[in-house]
Amino acid sequence: MTHPSDPTASEETSPAVPLTEPAGGVPPLIDTPDALAQAVAAFAAGTGPIAADAERASGFRYGQATYLAQFKRAGAGIALVDTAALPDLSSLQEAVGAEEFVFHAASQDLPGMRDLGITPAKVFDTELAARLLGWPKVGLAAVVERVLGLALAKEHSAQDWSTRPLPHDWLVYAALDVEVLVEVRDHLRSELEAAGKLDWALQEFEAARVAQPSEARPDPWRRTSGCHQVRDPRGLGIVRELWLSRDREAQRRDMSPGRVLRDAAIVSAAQARPASYDDLVALPEWRSRGTKRAAARWWPTIERALTLPDKDLPARRGPASDGPPPPRAWRDKRPDAATRLALTKEAIQGLVDKHGMPAENLMQPDAVRRACWEHRGGGETEIRNLLASRGARQWQLDLVAPVLAQTFVRAAELDAAGTDASDGVVDA
Repeated sequence: MTHPSDPTASEETSPAVPLTEPAGGVPPLIDTPDALAQAVAAFAAGTGPIAADAERASGFRYGQATYLAQFKRAGAGIALVDTAALPDLSSLQEAVGAEEFVFHAASQDLPGMRDLGITPAKVFDTELAARLLGWPKVGLAAVVERVLGLALAKEHSAQDWSTRPLPHDWLVYAALDVEVLVEVRDHLRSELEAAGKLDWALQEFEAARVAQPSEARPDPWRRTSGCHQVRDPRGLGIVRELWLSRDREAQRRDMSPGRVLRDAAIVSAAQARPASYDDLVALPEWRSRGTKRAAARWWPTIERALTLPDKDLPARRGPASDGPPPPRAWRDKRPDAATRLALTKEAIQGLVDKHGMPAENLMQPDAVRRACWEHRGGGETEIRNLLASRGARQWQLDLVAPVLAQTFVRAAELDAAGTDASDGVVDA
């Protein structure tokens, strides 16, 4: 592997150098306790941060289990661990202790890593760092190319990583994901420091490290793609019953629900409310060979939904949220909040322009909307408390709360003068 001597010049004047194989070659897959013990000993003797990544089988298997975990540390090389065969990697965590783990998009990999016994004491997230620096492209390949002038192939990112044996070219891809991650981390850390954003980044990394899984949504079946097109309780009953039956079957078969029965088929049945099995298989979404062959399994579920008593059908609207209503309704329900939200959108954009980062990284949009809705005139302290209650970090509070306090005062003045500043609130 050859690194360009001047990454900046290379990025501007020459094409990226393809990164086709790790400098030390692709190591064999670790799938036995003895091989894992050897890798653990090597990582214990290594130095510096540990680059880490994980591969799942999203779209193929039920859930988000990790099927391959990749690690690299200076002095230890790369370890590719078959986590289907070795689901407990706590010995590796013990070997490296409180050393920092480097991820790209840590929030995606950390839950699976915790399941494996990897609980980092410190995290550096190269994707989050790139976002805070305002880079337009933050995928791993784009970041590696910008930082090191190297072209990182991503053609195997959506594979079924539960496949065994794993093809050699997949292992090459997996190894390359951690090959230069620490080098990228070092460069990004320097850029963050130069931009005065290192402390912000460290707070973000810590928040990602300790984040807990979100609570399960009520009525998850309402998230079926296209469900919004079904407007009557009977049709929604069909969606619910098919979704629940599909989920049980997908879990039993360890298969992605969408591969068991497509969302489009569920919604088409709900809209048509077929009176017979023949009517069901006549629907366009049920004519494909796989779906038509399985229709006999799903027809009793549809029949059950069609005969449910009205009192057992789901409501047209889902369970009430504890948050504010959609912004388009604010002008009628709370004109003062609508004014605050309209002005806040402009104020947040000013901060985005000043600090060069996406609005969602400057402050969580939900926290901003709730502050606008729940504000009762308590000044900056109240605003800080409202934002903090939604998980805002200290650096976000220091930047955003004073600006919102000024904006809310201005909104109150406009309301008092009878001026409508809430145009555009629908898009806020």
